[in-house]
Amino acid sequence: MPGLALLWWAGHFTRQSIAVPLIIGYLLSVLLTTLLKYTVRRRRPEGEWGALYRKTDPHSFPSGHAARAVTLSMVVLARDVVLAGVLLLAWSLAVGFARIVLGVHFLVDVLAGYLLGLAIGLAIGLWMARGLSGLPPFPW
Repeated sequence: MPGLALLWWAGHFTRQSIAVPLIIGYLLSVLLTTLLKYTVRRRRPEGEWGALYRKTDPHSFPSGHAARAVTLSMVVLARDVVLAGVLLLAWSLAVGFARIVLGVHFLVDVLAGYLLGLAIGLAIGLWMARGLSGLPPFPW
């Protein structure tokens, strides 16, 4: 979030800043993954790493890190910032892989996070492009 705030500041706090849809996507991703985690309540894989993390966020499905990473990359791609979007997509794959290697998520958690992030990112991209039915057009 501090990085997104700096990005918005660099754009002189305008509604046209790419930071605005990124912040909306990030917050929507946090909200939806949290709702799903507390609905499904799937326990994280057993392991020694991250004991404090496992206590503060004991649910693993879906992966919020994977969802947020893909959401951000899809929003950037929707704004036609192709190189940054592709780099963010590669980063999101690394994030998901790291979550599995660290033992804090199962593969299906990460895949579900990717799908959720893809859906959120595409929805925001459509909203930015032409507005979704029943919603006001995006601020620019």
